[in-house]
Amino acid sequence: MCKDSLCKFFMALMEAWKMACSFPTRVRIVFPASNTFLVHPLELHGPCRSRVTLRIHGIINAPKDPNAWAGLNPRKWLYFRGVNHLTLEGGGEINGMGYEWWMSSCKINSTNPCRHAPTAITFHKCKNLKIHHLLVIDSQQMHVALTSCLRVVASNLKVIAPAFSPNTDGIHISASKGVMVKNSIISTGDDCVSIVGNSSRILIKDITCGPGHGISIGSLGKRNTSAQVRNVRVDGAVLSNTKNGARIKTWQGGSGSATDIIFKNMLMKNVSNPIIIDQYYCDSNRPCANQTSAVKVEDISFIHIKGTTATNKAIKFACSDTSPCVGLYLEDILLLSEDAKISTSSCWQAYGLSSGPVYPPSCFLGNENFIQQKVQPAPTSHSF
Repeated sequence: MCKDSLCKFFMALMEAWKMACSFPTRVRIVFPASNTFLVHPLELHGPCRSRVTLRIHGIINAPKDPNAWAGLNPRKWLYFRGVNHLTLEGGGEINGMGYEWWMSSCKINSTNPCRHAPTAITFHKCKNLKIHHLLVIDSQQMHVALTSCLRVVASNLKVIAPAFSPNTDGIHISASKGVMVKNSIISTGDDCVSIVGNSSRILIKDITCGPGHGISIGSLGKRNTSAQVRNVRVDGAVLSNTKNGARIKTWQGGSGSATDIIFKNMLMKNVSNPIIIDQYYCDSNRPCANQTSAVKVEDISFIHIKGTTATNKAIKFACSDTSPCVGLYLEDILLLSEDAKISTSSCWQAYGLSSGPVYPPSCFLGNENFIQQKVQPAPTSHSF
């Protein structure tokens, strides 16, 4: 039997969820304004008979001490599984209290062991999900993760963490279909939005991003895995002081494909790599081994992208020797160096076309040249 107030609150919340889930009609669970709730790791499961809405008007805090996860899954804090027609809204705040986790990360201090840390909010195998008008801050690692979800709308979110906070992706989309993220502000220490394996029909619209690592497809193909990402549209974004802008990143040795992806209507402000495809991605303290297989990257468009780059290299396509990037397309690009130097583009095994004004000028080999040259022996070395 519970004796302390924290245990009683937890039990009351679980009972409220159980009752709400069993009702045949729409049900709301409300976290009132002007209240702060300390919530320990929590899993809320479906299926539910009702359409449940969690209205968060107050503040939900995670425990500060990582020891609160002793004996529990260290990758979960607020975890929703198998819930259909769930809505989270209310204008309140969800705070991961991630500082202690960040300070023990191997990316902050290389002498620390690398270990998992919680995602603030995970939605797993949820359908017809809506997330609106929430502030999610200082997650232990990722802020919002959608895994194996179907038909999701996330809008009017603010996702915020310090630029130094490691692995704190804003919104992470994995193995999900029919996802729209719109009208949101994301400022973290990692990707503002990351889209990974087996995701399709994704729309990212009207996003403000920065600081952070930009809007990324990937990483894909780590540890020789296969991944498919297709039918992604990024339409409308302002990126400020980010490490990357529109990015696709894949590991050597992977398989699968990233295809039918469009980045358009993007404004870059002092972005280090405004347009980048990197098929040699290696997020490791040790050099990654050269491998011949690669995730195929094809039919990728960059349209109406303008602004400034923090480096002189505004466009970088570093593609695989054995599986070059094909079907790349540039249109209406203007990327100037922030320090008035000449901005440049660099290509390795990148085949595509450009249309209209493109600056810096495209460095593509034409798509027709790919057909002629792909039978030639691949070069043994290269530089960017």
